[in-house]
Amino acid sequence: MGNLFSQALPPKPHWTAKDIPDLSGKVAIVTGANVGIGKETAKELLVHGAKVYVAARSRTKAEAAIADLKGETGKDALFLELDLSDLVAVKRAAETFSAQEPKLNILIANAGVWCAPVDQLSKQNYDLQLGTNVLGHYYFTKRLLPVLQNGVTDGGARVVTVASTGADLAGPIVWESFTDSPARRNLKMTPMNLYMQSKLLNVVTTREFAQRYADTGIVFSSLNPGNIRSDLYRDLTGFKRVILGFMLYDVSYGALTQLYAATAPEANVNGSYYIPWARHGKATKKAQDPAINSRFWDWMEEQVKGL
Repeated sequence: MGNLFSQALPPKPHWTAKDIPDLSGKVAIVTGANVGIGKETAKELLVHGAKVYVAARSRTKAEAAIADLKGETGKDALFLELDLSDLVAVKRAAETFSAQEPKLNILIANAGVWCAPVDQLSKQNYDLQLGTNVLGHYYFTKRLLPVLQNGVTDGGARVVTVASTGADLAGPIVWESFTDSPARRNLKMTPMNLYMQSKLLNVVTTREFAQRYADTGIVFSSLNPGNIRSDLYRDLTGFKRVILGFMLYDVSYGALTQLYAATAPEANVNGSYYIPWARHGKATKKAQDPAINSRFWDWMEEQVKGL
């Protein structure tokens, strides 16, 4: 519990966005950069000279965010259409980007679905939170490995995946919950259970990428951004919204840890896990079982085979 307390009430940051190095010549993608933490992250990357793609499902919302970012930074971000809940669309987005850019230096897997109703499924009938938060980002990263490899030889390449405190709080992985089936419909899992499981699997996926692609030079890391006031909690109302409001920090804090993982020279460590604010931490032991991690990786590989 001490680790969770440390993450929930972090000390004053020793590293701020002002410490981001010059990113001129670097190319970055931030998923979900049309709102909240992702938008704040894109802003700071633009301020420090990166070419930034706002990867989002809605063109209208992304273009509104890009206009806001232009007003705040004087820099033009670019739109990349990406629906993480549809693996075919994920493949198309990666192909579109790779046709436009020969390299990728920073990929921040920031987008996420929080506490979606249990009956909501992805395009390919996966649990919506698993399909969007985990499987979609996994496949997007896999399809971008060639341009990330080019980034290694041209300034370095990092893949940063945003998990949460939910990874620490998740129970044992419930494999029957992954896809629509009679067994899934009989489960007693809540939307929060499924969310926390997806965040644990974000960390598991990152650890597997870090191990399996260690020889590429691509640096993979994951993190807990902290308890942040963001669009993720837009569906909360009444008492829950009021109570949670006392526990949340501004989005500028939420962006800090992923910006650190993506840009700080001292964060160039493959397989790392970061905690608020911009600190090296330790991933939950639940994400460190080689047998379970390998099994989940093999399951994901099977899902995208032949796409």
